[in-house]
Amino acid sequence: MITLKEALTLSKEELQAFKDDLKAKIEAESELNAYIDINSIGDGVPIAIKDNIQVKGWSVTSGSSILQGYVAPYNATVITKLNDAGLSAFGRVNMDEFAMGSTTESSFYGKTLNPLNHEYVPGGSSGGSAAAVGAGLAIAALGSDTGGSIRQPAAFCGIVGMKPTYGRVSRYGLSAYASSLDQIGPMTQNVEDAAILYDIISGSCEKDSTNIQRDDKVTPTLNADRKFTIAVLPTYLEDASQDVKDAYSKAIDALKVQGHTIVTREMLDAKLDISAYYITATAEATTNLARYDGIRYGNRVDGKNLEETFIKTRSEGFGDEVKRRIMLGNFVLSSGYYEAYYVKAQKARHIIKNAYAKIFDEVDLILSPITPSVAPKFGELSKPMDMYLSDIYSISVNLAGLPALSLPIMKNGDGMPVALQLIAPAYDEQTLFDGALSLEREIQYNA
Repeated sequence: MITLKEALTLSKEELQAFKDDLKAKIEAESELNAYIDINSIGDGVPIAIKDNIQVKGWSVTSGSSILQGYVAPYNATVITKLNDAGLSAFGRVNMDEFAMGSTTESSFYGKTLNPLNHEYVPGGSSGGSAAAVGAGLAIAALGSDTGGSIRQPAAFCGIVGMKPTYGRVSRYGLSAYASSLDQIGPMTQNVEDAAILYDIISGSCEKDSTNIQRDDKVTPTLNADRKFTIAVLPTYLEDASQDVKDAYSKAIDALKVQGHTIVTREMLDAKLDISAYYITATAEATTNLARYDGIRYGNRVDGKNLEETFIKTRSEGFGDEVKRRIMLGNFVLSSGYYEAYYVKAQKARHIIKNAYAKIFDEVDLILSPITPSVAPKFGELSKPMDMYLSDIYSISVNLAGLPALSLPIMKNGDGMPVALQLIAPAYDEQTLFDGALSLEREIQYNA
């Protein structure tokens, strides 16, 4: 598979021939179930698009039954930016329903398989994006990250996944899961491609009130030779598998070889992040999904009266995981529990943000696990609590609004990728990409 950087140099004729070949390859590997459909709009470099990002004229369903038949009437800001840069949306890729899941099994369209071994999950919720890139069925893809939904599937499929600072990339046209946590980001074959795609989709957007009105770019000065002080978190590894611990040691050695200074720091117990995250995320999801009632949005299932119509529509339109999170969100927002749960979670979120800020007063980057283990096999995360705990290392980044990048470090004995993440201070994507590029060159995962 050619890289994004290489694809941007192709002639119109060469690009069309490449896209024709790509369509044939996608059809030949349809059992992977990475793509929901192929809709090549425009003649630019093809980019796979997660099924929760609006593309005008496309059916965009967030992997849900309740949105079957909906056709987007406008382009998300990231799609407009792709088009302006000579790239084109090229097919919807699979995802967990409304981005709620860690395996892509909750999708209305069925599960996506891990391209490296079909017995293993590809991760979620951006599992289709990760599988498409990992299988060579996409040059690059866009995903969305609410609590690790770009970085975790990227880790499981052996690719690069980057979550920008909250507000750096417009959320206009993204079907919201949790509005204060969601960010669209690039999923690519390497760090440089991630930086290129990030530069294209980031920047000002007057249609998004949470957007940071900044248009500075990182690729003109991408520099793997910069030297950083990087914090490692030994106590953070207590719940990690031996594969992750081995990858952590390998990455530390590689960073030292590259001339970076490694220091030891401590973070809050990662288990505390789980409570703050799931209370916040489910509360916001409950509010965002309230519009899908068969009257305002979504398919309708008629009942004898309005109340029964609401109940039937939502009961039949939403899957089990979405219903579970709506119920939890309604509980933490209900009278008598709002102060005890939701308000307390926001206080915890502030403490988490301050903990990161304290470390970043002394260091440039943090090296952290992204997942407790390599990709599990299908069925191993069948219990909801097991799935929630699998996010233990990723969610604090979203709570604090920080940029982070998942990078494959090595393969374990079964040939599955083991990845880690680098985390940077807010709005310092330049340092994040420079540090990741330095680590990538020393590791040479794809060499």
